[in-house]
Amino acid sequence: MDSKVQEEIPVHEEFFLCGGVETQIIKCGPWTNLFDEQSATKPKLLIFIIPGNPGFSPFYLPFSKTLYSLTKGRFPVWMISHAGFAMAPKDKILAGPDETNAQEIEDVYGLNGQIEHKLAFLRAHVPKDVKLILIGHSIGSYIALRLMKHVPELPVIHTFLLFPTIERMSETPNGRFATPLLCWFRYVLYAASYLVLKPCPEIIKSFITTKALQRLNFTCEIPVKDALQPFCLANAAYLGSQEMIHVRKRDDEIIKEHLPKLTFYYGKTDGWCPVKYYEDMKKDFPEGDIRLCEKGIAHAFVLGFNQEVAAIVADWMNNKLPKI
Repeated sequence: MDSKVQEEIPVHEEFFLCGGVETQIIKCGPWTNLFDEQSATKPKLLIFIIPGNPGFSPFYLPFSKTLYSLTKGRFPVWMISHAGFAMAPKDKILAGPDETNAQEIEDVYGLNGQIEHKLAFLRAHVPKDVKLILIGHSIGSYIALRLMKHVPELPVIHTFLLFPTIERMSETPNGRFATPLLCWFRYVLYAASYLVLKPCPEIIKSFITTKALQRLNFTCEIPVKDALQPFCLANAAYLGSQEMIHVRKRDDEIIKEHLPKLTFYYGKTDGWCPVKYYEDMKKDFPEGDIRLCEKGIAHAFVLGFNQEVAAIVADWMNNKLPKI
């Protein structure tokens, strides 16, 4: 997509207290508060992206901007950070419409807490008459399905599940390596990260992060500030351990119930959801919209394949969805 077009897309970075936790939201489009919009300008639909792990929100901004442009800027595209993955500047923490008296979420950094965290944000910041398209990436796909299961009143018209880690994670090639590391040696990782990174000056951590992302050819106007923060890394590791423990049997009940609203997109060389999982899905749900990537796109598509995946999702939205 033309870089000049990318630059012209409005982008807002905001921080809210959600379930008692500092939460980063990145918004593409001119809409910043859906409750304040006049009926004539209020969008009828919100595209809501739930990231993977460690899916820091800025990673998804180039993807979101491309998606926003390819859907002709008709709808806002919002990305939410996971709880504990963003440390807000003190002068930027804001309270959402219903957050002042909201109860804190139990084990908010765990897998179930992360689901409740996303629900708390949607309830506080999205009017009930605004329809939703959910885009879940990796463990974000699991969270999106759980939202649909436990909160059927959410006005979700479709959910796009990208490289979905929704079953047998500890049995995957990557999971067999990650499970002992995250479940047995997590506290060693915690201690090492705090000992090494805590005393490290912010300017050095920022320099390391910037150089590492440059080597991956990733650029973004909102810097990935928290990738080397021990607090955020600890929460990412904790969430990862919960994934290995709890993401086991595929929830066929929720898939069957909402199948017409679901699109699955699997990778051919994905160490987190092997082709066997795609084949099982196709066999068990032959009428479902279950696709296998033919482009060689990696699981972490935000690092190198933003435009390709955005084009796939936008094409589906523009051609398959009824006019809204």
